[in-house]
Amino acid sequence: MAKAQFRPCIDLHDGKVKQIVGGTLSDSGDAPRTNFVAEHTPDYFADMYRRDGLTGGHVIKLGPGNDEAALCALHAWKGGLQLGGGITPDNAVYFLEQGAAAVIVTSCVFADGKLNEKNLELLVQRCGKEKLVLDLSCRKRGDDYFVVTDRWQKFTDFVVGEEALRQLGSCCCEFLIHAVDVEGKCGGIDSELLEILSGDSPVDCVYAGGIRNFSDIKLIEEKGRGKVHYTIGSALDIFGGSLSYAEVAAHQAAEA
Repeated sequence: MAKAQFRPCIDLHDGKVKQIVGGTLSDSGDAPRTNFVAEHTPDYFADMYRRDGLTGGHVIKLGPGNDEAALCALHAWKGGLQLGGGITPDNAVYFLEQGAAAVIVTSCVFADGKLNEKNLELLVQRCGKEKLVLDLSCRKRGDDYFVVTDRWQKFTDFVVGEEALRQLGSCCCEFLIHAVDVEGKCGGIDSELLEILSGDSPVDCVYAGGIRNFSDIKLIEEKGRGKVHYTIGSALDIFGGSLSYAEVAAHQAAEA
């Protein structure tokens, strides 16, 4: 069975590397709840991940004003990082040419709260499914998990479950899924969502949200059945937390 992989992250807000509590970004002008603002520039983290051989990580632009910072990271490790945030059929190829290993897409594929099959088809045509990651970050409402867009503010009508995962799995190389309700809180993972991903997804998933220690990592490794990888943000010491980045990177190297 394949092993779960640690996928590092670089989250960008207002041109800086930050860790933000999921669901607190808004268009109202109110500042989001921020766990950490890095002193280092994005290329510092990209180069560190490159040296440690941590492939498949992602750079996420949280809102406007982050293109320069994103390019800084991509140029530091061409072909080593995926890029998400504001990706459309019109700019996806540009960012691939600038060094993104793949582009991560949410809002333009779920325009107006529904799956936009035309935009999805255009992205597949222009990028190829092997360069396309679909972000199905979601929040729970009632008994179901719904994809949320626009910096996790807006609910779509798209339920993350077996039918949806199988439908979209033929159009991309993997899914990136933030458990938004627990994202940035370092309070533990969403085990129910993890069960859905490990059982129903036809392609690999990258899970984010709530990871706080090696017990959570072990749970993902055990329950993810080899096809759910993980990313860690606020809990890592490089982002102000207490979980050692060096130890997580060493754990990944040992598992490789």
